[in-house]
Amino acid sequence: MNETMQTISRRYSCRDYEDRMPPEEVLQAIAQAAVHAPSAMNRQAWRVIVITDRALMEEMEAEGMSCLAAMEDKSAYNRIMDRGGKLFYGAPCMIVVPIDSTQHNYALTDCGILCQTIALAATSLGIANVICGLAGVIFGSSPRAEEFSKRLGFPEGYTFGCSVLLGYAHTTKPPHEPDQGKISFIR
Repeated sequence: MNETMQTISRRYSCRDYEDRMPPEEVLQAIAQAAVHAPSAMNRQAWRVIVITDRALMEEMEAEGMSCLAAMEDKSAYNRIMDRGGKLFYGAPCMIVVPIDSTQHNYALTDCGILCQTIALAATSLGIANVICGLAGVIFGSSPRAEEFSKRLGFPEGYTFGCSVLLGYAHTTKPPHEPDQGKISFIR
């Protein structure tokens, strides 16, 4: 198996991070890998925002947990509480990917491609990660959505697409067991 296939097979969703920031050059390399992701008609209808400001992340996390707690359906909130009560799992770094809302259909697919590129680049560099869509509550149902969008520098007309948490794993786990039954060939 080549190096790329090994990286894909060993990546897992980390939900327990050390309080140690990855080096700047590693974060730069991950961000550079992200902007190499393909996009529909090369529109690149996304931005890559790397957050290393712990106070800002804590503020966003508190707002996200407040939003989840206020939802009628408590399943997401309860799941996070069962996992330690931290929306960002103690990760010291987060990449937020806002997307151009005028290109919504393309941008959502492209955002997914970009986040997977980030996750694989991070894994290849020894950085644990998890794709974190739940951060979207901060930019959706939160009364502070506009404030956080401005603080992060979302361009005009951009909305939250997804995010990826990055850091060093405090505890590790094996990757999920792939379901081979999901594969079919039409010949």
